[in-house]
Amino acid sequence: MKALVLTAPCEFNFDTQFPDPTPAAGEVLVQVKACGICGSDIHGMDGRSGRRQMPIVMGHEAAGEIIALGEGVTDWKLGERVTFDSTEYCGECDECQAGFVNLCPNRKVLGVSPGTYRRHGCFAERIALPTRILYRIPEALSYEKAAFAEPVSIALHAVNLADGIEVGEAFVPVEKNCDENCDSCDCHDHDDAKGGTAVVVGAGLIGLLVVQALKARGWERVIAVDLDEKRLELAKKLGASEAFHAKQENLANHLREICGGDGADASFEVVGAAAPLDLAIRCVRKGGQVVLIGNLQPNTPFPLQEVVTRQITIKGSCSCAGEYPEAIRRIEDGSIQVEPLLSATAPLAEGAGWFQRLYDNKEGLLKVVLKPE
Repeated sequence: MKALVLTAPCEFNFDTQFPDPTPAAGEVLVQVKACGICGSDIHGMDGRSGRRQMPIVMGHEAAGEIIALGEGVTDWKLGERVTFDSTEYCGECDECQAGFVNLCPNRKVLGVSPGTYRRHGCFAERIALPTRILYRIPEALSYEKAAFAEPVSIALHAVNLADGIEVGEAFVPVEKNCDENCDSCDCHDHDDAKGGTAVVVGAGLIGLLVVQALKARGWERVIAVDLDEKRLELAKKLGASEAFHAKQENLANHLREICGGDGADASFEVVGAAAPLDLAIRCVRKGGQVVLIGNLQPNTPFPLQEVVTRQITIKGSCSCAGEYPEAIRRIEDGSIQVEPLLSATAPLAEGAGWFQRLYDNKEGLLKVVLKPE
């Protein structure tokens, strides 16, 4: 089959003879119809992250069609349209049983090779997947939009944490696969308005999705911060009440003042670097929450006294844990818009060029979706 293989730092080979996967027992074979280029792929393609050791077929934001069934698969049919979790979890460990599928000690992320495992991903024509991570998508939802389910679920997961919901407590059970018409499960439980004020530090793709997720959940006021004026304008179009340039003088104090004098109820750091982290901590009120999503730098300075003396709660947000049904529903009904974030779709054969353009970061591109067919 055809696959886009990262063979060396920032070097790709469009391989037309890559080995075809075969579905094992409990797995299905999916014909990949669309796969988005993730920021983690861009950060990993030069080798610095250590999580894309070459050679590797990257790609984990995808959707496609089931074309073969492994032994014992009875709940899925040929031709069904699906998207899927980016993480293969075991479903049997204590974490999985408690709903913490994102923290499974046996997990493997699609398209990642950190040294302990190599799991080829979705920048290929086909991929074999365990049925436990599959989710059906409506006929009316395009594969390109469905490929956004993974980043949307990440944004929703982060907002869940700030909503005060424990991971695994109120989500759809991981074995359940709901559609948009389901009435018997709890995948619609998070629609009650929460109120409150939130600051989103970083208005890249995930940050813009966090802005929308907060508004969809009923947060009253959402403030965006970024270095890019165009992204700040887009943040306001997508629901942010206000937007500020990250270099504005005394920004943390200003954000505190406009949020009642003491600060916002919560902040979301969606970069993973020192300055954004510092701002996210300093802009929240006493007893406020800071949710960390960005993962760019392994270590950063930390304003310890600010956290201790203001009794701030800091939470790390890792991947997602059951938010896929809600993500699919919100993409379909438009309560989270993904079309404004789609910069381009292109054939997989042209993927190397698009990776380089995203890596160079000169055009303000957000999401590029590659199509193997």
